[in-house]
This record gives sequence, structure tokens and C-alpha cells, in this order.
Amino acid sequence: MKLIDQSLLDNVVSEARISPRLRMNYNFHDTLDDPVNRMINALEPGAYLRPHRHLSPSKDEIFLLLQGKIAVLFFNDSGQVEETIILDPSHGQYGVDIPAGTWHTILVLETGSVIYEVKEGPFCPLAAEDFASWAPAAEDTVACNVYLQELMEIVSSESIFR
Repeated sequence: MKLIDQSLLDNVVSEARISPRLRMNYNFHDTLDDPVNRMINALEPGAYLRPHRHLSPSKDEIFLLLQGKIAVLFFNDSGQVEETIILDPSHGQYGVDIPAGTWHTILVLETGSVIYEVKEGPFCPLAAEDFASWAPAAEDTVACNVYLQELMEIVSSESIFR
């Protein structure tokens, strides 16, 4: 049994804050081969998750926000934002179920944000075609910062942003 409590969240958040990627995960599955991957991900503002999909292989994904505030953005095949969902427990928005093959990313809106993530295992790295070609690669930090700012402007302009 593994307990999800404030102490665990605080520890993972502390690690995320000092990580160069501004995020840190804590796995509940024992091995990467487990049939269901379950983890918490602590994310800080400025963390970049390149828009991606889970098509090869096809996997649904679930995010449940435990604390903080994030935006989940959904894109069409050309990279246009089609939908934005703000997850914020204080406003009754707790999670999202993402169908396989759906382009998506997360924009962190509040420090100390933590999601519980579930997806089918076994773990396998994303195939090249599952990373959005229209978004910068994580290694291009300057382009990533510009892109994150563009996404923030889109989220800020939407009436559901609180």
C-alpha cells in the first residue's frame, strides 16, 4: 500500500522545483512493464511538455489534479488549440480523460501543482510521430519559452480562465 498524503506531495513538489525540467514524477507501479502505469507528477510554472498524443501504441490517459491549477490544451492536427480545460479543484474541475490519439499538453498555472496520472502500460517512450512537429522540441529552450508564452496568452484570453 502506498499512501498519497500531503507529505508525499510536498516532497515531490520540492524535487520538481529544483529540477531543470520543473517537474518530477513519483511512480506507484512497481515496474515499467506493469499493465497500468500510475504516478503523480509535480509541475511548476514554466515546465514544458511538448504537445503529443498516444497513438503508437494507442493509449488513453487520465489526469486528476490533486492540488494547484493547470490548463489542459487540446489541438487539431495543424497545431491550432481546439479546446482548453482549466483544472482547478477550488472551482470543481478535477480531471480529464484524454482519448488515445488526441493532441494535448499541460500548461502549469500555479506553483505546487500535482496531477495523478493513469495510462495503460507497459511504459514505452513516445514514437517520433506522436510528438507534435508544429511545436518546439524540449531541447530548444528559447523556442519553448516563446511557445509557452503564446499558449498562456491563449489560455488567458479564454473566458473560463479564473
